[in-house]
Amino acid sequence: MPQTIESLSPLRCAPARGAHTESRLLNTSVSVPAPRAVVPYLRRNWLGNVRADLLAGLVVALALVPEAISFSIIAGVDPKVGLYASFSIAVIAAITGGRPAMISGATGAMALVIISLVKDHGVAYLFAATILAGVIQVTLGALGVGRLMRFIPRTVMIGFVNALAILIFMAQLDHFIGKALAVYAMVAIGIAIIVGLPKLTNAIPAPLVAIVALGFGGAALGVVVPTVGDMGALPGSLPGFALPDVPFNLDMLSIIAPYAFTLALIGLLESLLTAQLIDDITDTRSDKDRESRGQGIANIATGFLGGMAGCAMIGQSMINVKSGGRTRLSTLSAGVFLMAGILVAGDLIAAIPMAALVAVMIIVAVGTFDWNSIKIRQLRRSPRSETSVMVVTVAIVVITHNLAFGVAGGVLLAAVFFARRVAHVADVTSVLDPDDGRIRIYHVTGELFFASTNELLHLFDYTDPIGRAVIDLTDAHIWDTSAVAALDAVVAKFHAHHIDAEIIGLNVHSAELHSKMTGHLVSSH
Repeated sequence: MPQTIESLSPLRCAPARGAHTESRLLNTSVSVPAPRAVVPYLRRNWLGNVRADLLAGLVVALALVPEAISFSIIAGVDPKVGLYASFSIAVIAAITGGRPAMISGATGAMALVIISLVKDHGVAYLFAATILAGVIQVTLGALGVGRLMRFIPRTVMIGFVNALAILIFMAQLDHFIGKALAVYAMVAIGIAIIVGLPKLTNAIPAPLVAIVALGFGGAALGVVVPTVGDMGALPGSLPGFALPDVPFNLDMLSIIAPYAFTLALIGLLESLLTAQLIDDITDTRSDKDRESRGQGIANIATGFLGGMAGCAMIGQSMINVKSGGRTRLSTLSAGVFLMAGILVAGDLIAAIPMAALVAVMIIVAVGTFDWNSIKIRQLRRSPRSETSVMVVTVAIVVITHNLAFGVAGGVLLAAVFFARRVAHVADVTSVLDPDDGRIRIYHVTGELFFASTNELLHLFDYTDPIGRAVIDLTDAHIWDTSAVAALDAVVAKFHAHHIDAEIIGLNVHSAELHSKMTGHLVSSH
C-alpha cells in the first residue's frame, strides 16, 4: 500500500513502509541492461510499484501547476515557460537522472537568478543560458562533482532540511493570510483529511483525496475562493523545439555565462542535497554523478523547448516519496500528468482551490522539519559549534530565500570550527637521549597544516644546553607548505642557537612535500 504523508524526520533514515515501498525498488544502475536482464531492470526501475507511483505522480502534478506559474511570475516570464520546464525536466530527468522518485522542474532558487537576465535581455537569452547551464552540469557530472557531497556535514544537512520546511510553510502564507474565512476553513479541512484518512485507509494518497474533495465540495457549495487559474493562464499546446533567438557570438556568451554558471551550481547543489535527503528517508543510495549529468541533459533539452532552467524540487519530491512514489515511473508520470492535465482537463485544474494545495504543502513542511533537532535535551547534548552551524544555515536561507547560500555559509562555518579544533591537535613532547645527554629528541604528533602550525614554533626549547635536536615526525603528517615553513623556522632557530637540528620519521607524502619546499619558504636573514 502506498505510504502517506506523515510527520517523519527526513534524517532518521527510516525505511518507507508498505509492500510497494521496499528499498529494493530503487535501483540506480547506470549501465544499459543486457537483453536477458531487461524485465528485471524494468521491474526494479519502472514497473515494481505502478499503482502507488501513478497516484503519487498525479498528486505531484496537481501541486506542480501553481508553483511553476509562481516561479514564472518571479522570473518575469510567461507562465508557460515554467510549466514547460516542469514538464520537460521531470520527464527527461526520470530517464537520465540518478535518483528515482525525485521530482525536478522549475524552482524558486533558479527563478531568482534569472530575473535581471530576462529584464535586461529578454526571454531568448534565458533559453540560451539554460542550455549553457545544462552543458556545465553535464561536464561537472562527468568530472565527479557528486563525490563532493561527502564534504557537507550532517549539521548543515539538518539546517538545510529545517530551512526548507520553513520556506515551504512561509510560501503558503500569502495564499490564506488575510483571505476569506472560507479559505481558512478549506485549509483546516484539507489538513484534517490528510492527517486523518491514513488512519482509516491507505488505498488512495490522502493529499489526492483532499484536493478532489475540496475541489468538488467547494464547487458544489458555490464557495468563491482563489483557484489555480487565478495564478495565471495555462498553455494550450505542447512545447515545440526551437533554437534560442539570440546572436551566436562572444558578446552573447559573455552575457549568459555568469548566469549559466550560477544556475548550474545552484541547480546541482539543490539537486544533490535533495537526492541525499531522499536517500536518507528511503534508506537507499543514488548515483550523484549520474544525477548531475541527468540534470544537465534535462536543462539542455528544456532550453530548446522554451523552458527555464530547473533542478530538483524539494517540496514536490517530499510529496512524491511520502505519497508512495518510489521508482522512475512516479517522476515520469508527474511530468506527463502535468502536461496532459493542462491540455485535456485544463479547466478542472484551473478550478482547484489554492487552499487544497496549501493544506498539502503545510503537512509537507511539518513532516520535513527535523523536530528532534530543536528539542532542549538534544540541544544540551550537542556541541555548541554544531548547533551554531545548523542555526546559521537556517538563518541565511530564511533571510535570503536561497538554499544554496545557506548551505555554503553552513559549510564555511563548519570548516572554521573544524580548523579551530584540529589546530590544537598537534603536540610536542621531548626526552633526552639516554645514551647521549647532549641530544634531545622532540616527538611531534598530529596533523601539521596552516591552522595547527601557528604555535609550533613556541613548543621547542631553543636555549636548552644541548648540542643536537632530533625532531621525530613518525606520528605526524605534513599537509601543506605552512607546515614546511614552520619546521624550517624551528630548524633555523636551533641553528641560530648553535644547536644542530635533524628531522626524521617523515612518511612518503610528508617527505616528498618537505624535500620539494624546504629552504624556499623562510627568509635567510
